[in-house]
Amino acid sequence: MIDLDDVPPLRRPIVLAAFEGWNDAAEAASTLITHLVDAWDAQPVAALDPEDYYDLQVNRPRVAVEEDTGVRRVTWPTTTILVATPPGMDRDVILVDGIEPSMRWRSFVGELLSFAEENDAELVVCLGALLAEVPHTRPLPVLVTSENAVLRERLTAERSTYEGPTGIVGILADAANDRDLPAVSVWASVPHYAAGAHSAKATLAMIRRLEDLFGWTLPHGDLAEGARAWERGVDELAGTEEEVADYVRHLEAATDAADSPAASGDAIAREFERYLRGRGEPDAPR
Repeated sequence: MIDLDDVPPLRRPIVLAAFEGWNDAAEAASTLITHLVDAWDAQPVAALDPEDYYDLQVNRPRVAVEEDTGVRRVTWPTTTILVATPPGMDRDVILVDGIEPSMRWRSFVGELLSFAEENDAELVVCLGALLAEVPHTRPLPVLVTSENAVLRERLTAERSTYEGPTGIVGILADAANDRDLPAVSVWASVPHYAAGAHSAKATLAMIRRLEDLFGWTLPHGDLAEGARAWERGVDELAGTEEEVADYVRHLEAATDAADSPAASGDAIAREFERYLRGRGEPDAPR
């Protein structure tokens, strides 16, 4: 761990962590962290050594010339830890602004969790975003899971039933549980047919879900405007691709028919599979 600054005494801190890469569809989760860093003027206090965790031929350092000094500087890919004192909140927040590591994942999460424990963190919130069969025109579902029974009851969270490959978000949550540090995972669903553009709508959905979970009032900034712009852009895509437009209409029908406007991706997928069987087509567009 590279110390960038002394960590001041923190008030009942909570950790919010997101990582660019596999866990971050449409950059929804990492943008949430960046948004809060800017809104809260969070200060960097530590960073992980990039040579320990990153393949620098995959995540290359970048060189740039500073506008004010004209000096060329190299910026290394890393995971940075910042602290914030949000106005109106009775606790401080530790923000983990990261990139999914290329190697030594157990050591990576060990460093992050040791920092959290040393600063008396009470909860780790792992943020992620995944591609799912959901319509862009409806509220985007945000799934909350935890392995901690007390948290599940308090937050009305679910216990994840997922089995398969996982990313650093899953490893961090699992390691936190192993250390008896309460952890919760918050995942936004992003329409898979709109994966190419950053989704401010998914970021905003996650912020609103965090507000509901913890009773916070978080800054929204220009995310609502960005969400509308994203939706208009996907509308234009659907307007030029009849197959996509047809698919979206059936996703909308499946969502509207469900009990909640934030129907699960699995429920929507089942509805669309029935639709495809009715048309005699074997697979959904991917």
